[in-house]
Amino acid sequence: MNEAAASPALVSGVQAIVVGASAGGVEALLSVFGALAPGFNLPIIAVLHLPDERRSQLAEVFDRRLAIPVVEARDKETIQPGTLYFATPGYHLSVEHDHSLSLSQEERVHHSRPAIDYLFESAADVYGPNLLAILLTGANQDGARGLAQVKQLGGTTVIQDPAEARVAVMPMAALALHTPDHILTLSRIGDLLAFLEPSSC
Repeated sequence: MNEAAASPALVSGVQAIVVGASAGGVEALLSVFGALAPGFNLPIIAVLHLPDERRSQLAEVFDRRLAIPVVEARDKETIQPGTLYFATPGYHLSVEHDHSLSLSQEERVHHSRPAIDYLFESAADVYGPNLLAILLTGANQDGARGLAQVKQLGGTTVIQDPAEARVAVMPMAALALHTPDHILTLSRIGDLLAFLEPSSC
């Protein structure tokens, strides 16, 4: 039985998706988001750890490869459906209660800015049970606490199967804190997102 195929009935009412990744994350995110069809209408907000001394080419690279628009997040920008937002290197990215994005330069979390925890915790506060949070490959513990917060506030949590992750530290750290709703391979996470579309209309 394909676990992801059974998931749409369990994952409904999603209004936003947050994703975190670190080492190995570019390839993982391209794999997951490559399954999205044109017209996918949920916003996706992503933190990928990058060196913050250089300008990120992430949005440009992903925009060329994906069927949905991809942009770098801007401060005070209102979240639009069907758009993938990437955190800007050197800035924490959070979601405000008016469904806008906020950039800040507060202290690093797990040596990271942007930090996945920062995004996940703020989005959980705003979207509650209507949030889907996905944590992928990575070499530190960022995202584990935030994912647990999403679960505590009723959201749906997904962790990349540690056996498949390029670096399993991040998924394993999350598993040590809470039991996610789904532990899936990248292809099944892509399937899950593709199946979300009809339930969000």
